[in-house]
Amino acid sequence: MGIKEVAKLAGVSVSTVSRALNETTYVKDETRLRVLDAAHKLNYSPNAFAKGLKSNKSNTIALVIPDIGNMIFPKITQGVEQVMRKNGYITVLCNTGEDGNAEQEYIKTLAGQRIDGFIFATMTKQSAYINELRNQGVPVVLAGRYNDESIDAIGVDNFKAGYDATNYLIGIGHRKIVFVMGNPKLCLYEQRLAGYKKALEDNGMEYHEEYVLHEMYDSISLYAQTKKLFERIPDIEAIVASSDPKAFTIMRALRDIGKNIPGDVSVVGIDDVEISALIDPPLSTVAQPLIRMGELAAKKLIAQIQYKERTGALMEPTVDILDVRLIIRGTTEKRR
Repeated sequence: MGIKEVAKLAGVSVSTVSRALNETTYVKDETRLRVLDAAHKLNYSPNAFAKGLKSNKSNTIALVIPDIGNMIFPKITQGVEQVMRKNGYITVLCNTGEDGNAEQEYIKTLAGQRIDGFIFATMTKQSAYINELRNQGVPVVLAGRYNDESIDAIGVDNFKAGYDATNYLIGIGHRKIVFVMGNPKLCLYEQRLAGYKKALEDNGMEYHEEYVLHEMYDSISLYAQTKKLFERIPDIEAIVASSDPKAFTIMRALRDIGKNIPGDVSVVGIDDVEISALIDPPLSTVAQPLIRMGELAAKKLIAQIQYKERTGALMEPTVDILDVRLIIRGTTEKRR
């Protein structure tokens, strides 16, 4: 049972349950007893973090990222840390390795540390415990990855990213265009695939499932899958990779099977990580404003923390979507 069920049984709001159990602000004795009775009947107790979150501030927040080796997260971290430092906060960085259990252990370990709030760059379809944190009155903001509008988030227009990359390739004459899909647990990859499909539709082209390459495990498996794809369909003309690191792996596989980039195959990524402009040839890509994403996530979290200090509750969540930008470099050219 969760905090919502306690609130329903006690006949109060979720925020009232949070205040009554965590003793953060005044709650009438009669209401508090009703909440405690409902919690006892449902065998509910707030997690250790929520218990440790008191009204006195620590001026410390936690930034939880899924993979410190992934080139997009240092930029997001940079944006978060800069804003937090300017506003007198210390940022604790937690790297989960894409492990939900490790993520929950981080939350548990931070219990009692009076962390003022969380920024998560780790949200997947299985991250219900992040929703529960928010439901318990913990200030939470998502950066990059989000599922819906139930938690504050800063994201990008992933649909537009997939659409613009595909539409550009079609516009320069390519027709047999492969899309490289990422982890299906992340909504952002589904959104980018939807953009790819819509660009095909808008240009009178059919969608073929065989033209979608699904990354199964890691870059090694993607490398092997790319080579096998060209064995099955040797006349592929262009590839949209759903992230820049995937594009790098694909480019290596194309070179190893004797394909010229962009003479034989054009390649477009999505991200614009720093190395994208430095490889040979430089990668055409759809840029995400990664530093800006981190900055805005930090500002949104500070706003939630300050609102909770004043009212004892959280503001209604909002999701802000940032625009993306197509950058043409050396991995694409007009179809001959």
